[in-house]
Amino acid sequence: MNNSWSSEIWRLVGLLFVGLFLGLVTGRFALMLLLIVSAYLIWHLYNLHRLDMWLQGKRTGMPEVAEGAWSNVYYHLYRLQQRNRRRKKRLATMVNRFRESTNALPDAAVIMSANGTIENWNKKAAELLDLKSPHDTGQLITNLIRNPEFARYFRRSDYAEPLRMKSPLNELVRLSMQIVPYGNKQLLLLVRDVTRLYKLEQVRKDFIANVSHELRTPLTVISGYLETILDAQDEWADENDKILSSMMQQTIRMQNIVTDLLLISRLETDDSEHKRDQVDVPAILEMIREDADALSMGRHKIKLASDRILWLYANHEEIVSVFSNLIYNAVKYTPEGGDINIRWFADERGAWLEVEDNGAGIAPQHLPRLTERFYRVDVGRSRESGGTGLGLAIVKHVLKRHNGRLEIDSELGKGSTFRCYFPISLVIEKEVA
Repeated sequence: MNNSWSSEIWRLVGLLFVGLFLGLVTGRFALMLLLIVSAYLIWHLYNLHRLDMWLQGKRTGMPEVAEGAWSNVYYHLYRLQQRNRRRKKRLATMVNRFRESTNALPDAAVIMSANGTIENWNKKAAELLDLKSPHDTGQLITNLIRNPEFARYFRRSDYAEPLRMKSPLNELVRLSMQIVPYGNKQLLLLVRDVTRLYKLEQVRKDFIANVSHELRTPLTVISGYLETILDAQDEWADENDKILSSMMQQTIRMQNIVTDLLLISRLETDDSEHKRDQVDVPAILEMIREDADALSMGRHKIKLASDRILWLYANHEEIVSVFSNLIYNAVKYTPEGGDINIRWFADERGAWLEVEDNGAGIAPQHLPRLTERFYRVDVGRSRESGGTGLGLAIVKHVLKRHNGRLEIDSELGKGSTFRCYFPISLVIEKEVA
């Protein structure tokens, strides 16, 4: 094989000598050389034809052994073909294993390009999304899942949180969808049937709402009777007066808990677009600061710095609830003589409310759980202050409804800073006369 090119050269030289010899014998050098070269070219064309037929797959196996340079070409092409076949077989095995593994997944998986073109999917995806092969291959995912919520989720390119929505096939089925970017601008859509979890959440929400409504009436009656009795306190001994005052305090606290539970239940169950309007945040903060001064009774220094032209496009009642919760909490949990600084400002990202105090601070292990319902850092102190344990949970839900977030920085012995963020899309700059 290594000498194929040298033998080919000697063959050509030999043919030329034959042509010269025949030319000497016949006296026609040009004709003889032309015939020799033509025969040599025809032989090469024949071998090219054989190679072309073989490359087109019309012949299998290694071509018939040829002489000269062609034997070397055939040999290396054949080896290349064998390597490609082995590689193709390994690739097919890997693809089959991948399909088997994805089909074994309990969740639906859809592989897409960066623009949402469907490339592949598993059996669960065919079941949950009704994808059919090969018709849906190459289709845009937004053309098959025709849901405005999903279209917005796909366009925003922020897939940190999954999207929950009704199934496009059955409104009774709830799906959780999350897109995961991977590889070279590829997207993986994961879909899970969360109908059972959704029903459990609905049962929990209904339970809270129903219990709260059922408690509301008897608590109102008890509160009314206690007020009537306390109004006639001159007829009661001091000991009875203390008992009734304590009962009244606990009744008010229970009413506050019921009110907060109903508010959280409404925030969780109301999926519709809540009423929004232009909200004069500086005026709200001034009103809350005055109430905080009254609650503090001169025990704290409360300072407010707000941008007068900075308003929000938001739900007025919910914004009041968020800001009052944070500011009143600062008053309740900051020791006497402490400072409370309230700041309302904007930057290139959006609007911010900061409530900073120099109180006792919060240990790091408590920070991730502060927005949980009824979670208390100091149980006794929270109850003595009249807190319901639901304030920060309400704050979290309201901010989420406004596409915002709550940030908490705290250090033991130095104080805490609660920071509310609102996206730039909700910020309004209002001219002040």
